[in-house]
Amino acid sequence: MTGGAIVMMVVAMTVLWGGLAAAIVNVVRFKGEEPADSGRDL
Repeated sequence: MTGGAIVMMVVAMTVLWGGLAAAIVNVVRFKGEEPADSGRDL
């Protein structure tokens, strides 16, 4: 693999894992009540 391909792969992995980590932190830090009418009638 060329250097450019490795850099692009590392950037893509950082973006994906960073987004996953940010979403998990957001869910864990959420302290509010869920609205009664959230539209989740499955």
